[in-house]
Amino acid sequence: MASSSANLWVLLGLGIAGILIMTKKLKRTVKADLGAFIERLQLLPPPQPAPPKAPHPLTGLSFAVSDVFNIKGFVTGFGNPDWSRTHEAAPHTCPVVAALVDGGATCVGKTVVDDMALGISGESKHYGSPTNPASPARVPGGASSGAAVAVAAKLVDFSLGIDTDGGVRVPAGYCGILGFRPSHGTVSLSGVIPVSGSLDAVGWFAKDPSVLRRVGHVLLQVPYAAQRNPRNIVIADDCFQLSKVPAEHITQMVVKSVEKLYGRQVLRRENLGDYINLNVPSLSAFNVKQLNGEGRSPIRLLANVMQILKRYEFKQNHDEWINSVKPSLDPVILAQIPDVSGLTDADIEKCNTIRSELRSAINMLLKDDGILVIPTSSDPPPKLGAKDVLSEEFLIRASTLSSLGSMSGCCQVAVPLGVYEKCPVSLSLLARHGGDRFLLDTLQTVYASLQEQVDTAGKPKSSSKAVTQETSAEMAKEKGNQAFKDKQWQRAIGFYTEAIKLNSSNATYYSNRAAAYLEMRSFIQAEADCTQAIDLDKKNVKAYLRRGTAREMLGYCKEAMEDFRYALVLEPNNRRAAQSLDRLKKLFQ
Repeated sequence: MASSSANLWVLLGLGIAGILIMTKKLKRTVKADLGAFIERLQLLPPPQPAPPKAPHPLTGLSFAVSDVFNIKGFVTGFGNPDWSRTHEAAPHTCPVVAALVDGGATCVGKTVVDDMALGISGESKHYGSPTNPASPARVPGGASSGAAVAVAAKLVDFSLGIDTDGGVRVPAGYCGILGFRPSHGTVSLSGVIPVSGSLDAVGWFAKDPSVLRRVGHVLLQVPYAAQRNPRNIVIADDCFQLSKVPAEHITQMVVKSVEKLYGRQVLRRENLGDYINLNVPSLSAFNVKQLNGEGRSPIRLLANVMQILKRYEFKQNHDEWINSVKPSLDPVILAQIPDVSGLTDADIEKCNTIRSELRSAINMLLKDDGILVIPTSSDPPPKLGAKDVLSEEFLIRASTLSSLGSMSGCCQVAVPLGVYEKCPVSLSLLARHGGDRFLLDTLQTVYASLQEQVDTAGKPKSSSKAVTQETSAEMAKEKGNQAFKDKQWQRAIGFYTEAIKLNSSNATYYSNRAAAYLEMRSFIQAEADCTQAIDLDKKNVKAYLRRGTAREMLGYCKEAMEDFRYALVLEPNNRRAAQSLDRLKKLFQ
């Protein structure tokens, strides 16, 4: 009898324990912000300038920052509670955040970052792992995990992260969003806690390429230049062989998209490892005991050299604090800070020589008008709690492809490319060091076409009868109209572009695309489309109105007034034209 009673209590205890465990799991999954934020705050932009000056470039956008960026009055936590405990609130907001706020965006909070921004999985011992919206059972990627999740979950329009060895690009790939790492040294790191100064870069996430580009124009402070098409697109075949996603699954979509936009002549394939062997001679000659494994590929060796540099510079920056405070560090992070005291100045100089040779090699390969295409990461995001995430092998493999951008200092953007076996797929486009504007412009052009290829690849083969080009164009236009209603401006542009290719003599298609360009603040493209629409149909009132709006935003106020006047000639009761014309007249009285 006593034995039965004991068994009952054991069963009851197990039941209660199970309920508590499930309750804890449920609490985690129902976080309103998916665990992305550490702290909420609000930095408001200045008032809008009065017309005829253009509004702030980031007006209406919200953003978040990883917890490595200083914001006045707040302690920058660096992903570690002991760091927060032993540091004071920042006396100033770092220039990069201030520039975004001055540009019209509203900062709404700080997001989770891996412990001391060293991890690459996104799992935080101290603050929990933000939930990956694209694949909730898998890690979001790090170090800037919270910033990626905030964008992927549509909590903000864009966010800032730090990218040392893939800290923006890897989580962008894992979460199925865009992630941009600029050329090293082009965006200020002042007021950002350093990890490895020679590798660190301020990166940013977005879901919309137009937002990514608008942020880039503010942060990069690049002068206006006419958009150039790439004349040399290199697909690195051996890099795609490193990926667990079948190479043809990705490369065929790239090939079809490029051929459609630029023609087959711009495409070529390259074994990047062979190219690096020939043009980065110091890499094959570099041999120190810290290298993980022997007989590795050149790109794998690059990742090892990158990790050596990262750890060496991290210890230079923070070893004194670690030794004095003895903080509670994540075991995964501790494994990434081995003793590198055996490295000599000569070893570090060799690392820097490799970096310099690699930058020259990539610049020589791509020149001013080239794009390199590689996978963003070798593997899909691991499952939460997977043991292999703790290994150095995972760290090296996860950062192998990222090492090309980090070590060369070239600019790189991670681009979502649908899913494969229920996991996000991502490819990356790289341009030479300093080619940031060219890369952002190219992304703006190719993004819609790539997403069309993703949609096409995901559809079953159709056996329906072929329809005429005119009918196909109308179908594409209707899809564009629906995307416009859903405020998916980039997709709308893609559909309208398809309609134009099928029937280039329809003024409505150009006028509709101009409307989408206006929503994305791409005023030059909007003006060009409206002009084409007017050439095809001199009585297209909407085209005159939209061109007038585009010209006004570009500062061509007299030309804008002419467009609004002509719209009134065609439609004397057009209220929008009358109001716009009156507004501009008052400015010139």
